[in-house]
Amino acid sequence: MLLEKIRIKDHYAIDYVLMRMSFDPLNMVNLEERVVKLPYRNEKINKVVTVQISKEDGELIFTIEADVEEDKEQIVAFVQDIFQLQEDLEKVQLHFAQTNLTTLFKQYPFTPVVKEVGLYPCLIKTIIHQQLNLTFSHILTERFVHTYGKQIDGVWFYPTPEDVAVLSYEDLRALQFSSRKAEYIIDTSRAIAEGELDLNQLKEESDEAIIRELITYRGIGKWTAQNWLLFGLGRKNLFPMADIGIQNALKKYLQLEKKPTIEQMVTFSKDWEPYLTYATMTLWRSIETS
Repeated sequence: MLLEKIRIKDHYAIDYVLMRMSFDPLNMVNLEERVVKLPYRNEKINKVVTVQISKEDGELIFTIEADVEEDKEQIVAFVQDIFQLQEDLEKVQLHFAQTNLTTLFKQYPFTPVVKEVGLYPCLIKTIIHQQLNLTFSHILTERFVHTYGKQIDGVWFYPTPEDVAVLSYEDLRALQFSSRKAEYIIDTSRAIAEGELDLNQLKEESDEAIIRELITYRGIGKWTAQNWLLFGLGRKNLFPMADIGIQNALKKYLQLEKKPTIEQMVTFSKDWEPYLTYATMTLWRSIETS
C-alpha cells in the first residue's frame, strides 16, 4: 500500500546513490527503474519497504510503499533517514564553492550521505569489511547473512545480535572467516545482546565519545568506528584519512605522484568543516564513477 510521496528538489545525485547501493549484493536495487527494496525491522515487525524514485518538474519524488497497516509514520521517517532527505545539499555545495574542492564539487555535485539499514548490521558489515578487498568482503557478508539472517519477499534481513550471540566461533570459521574476525563478530554481538554495548544509546554521544567507546572492543579500530559514524549514524563531519580510497582520490585530484601524507591531508582539508563527510563522499564518488 502507498504510504507517502516525498518530494525534494532535484539537487540530489540519486543515480550515483543507487549505483553505490547496488555495489552491495545484499541490497535489492533496480537501477533502470530506480527502485530500492529496504528491510524494515522494529520490535514488532519485519517488513519490506519499496521506494521508487522518479523525476518531475525539477523534483525527485520518493514513492514509499509497504504491506503494513501500522507504523506508517515510522516507516516514512525510516526512509527519510536512510536517504538523508532532510539535508540541504545546496548549502553544502555553496560551502565547497569557496574551498579548494570547488572543481571537484562542480564535477560531482549534490552527493548525499546515505546510511546503511540498521545500526547493528552496519557495525557488523564494517567489521567484516575491514582489511579485506571489496569482492571477498561482500562474499563473506553474503554468506553470513544468507546463513543466519532471513529473507522476506526476496529481501535479506541481517541476523539480530541475539541470533549471532549464540553462535560458536567455529560456525563462522566454516564460512571462511578468520579466527580473529569470527571472534570479533560474535564477541561484539554478545556485548550488544547482553546490553553491555547499547548502540541506540551510544548514537546520542559525540563523535569523539563514540570512537573512544567502540575501540575498547576487540576488532574495532578507528577506521571501523569512523565508518559506523558515517554510514550508521550519518554524521556530517568525518574525514577518514587512513582510508585508501580517500588517499587515491586526493592523489588523482591533486595530480600527485604518490598518495598524500596525513600532514598534507590535514592541511588540505582545513576549510572543509563542518562538512568533512560530504568531501569524503564526493572524493569516493570521483574514483567510483570514473
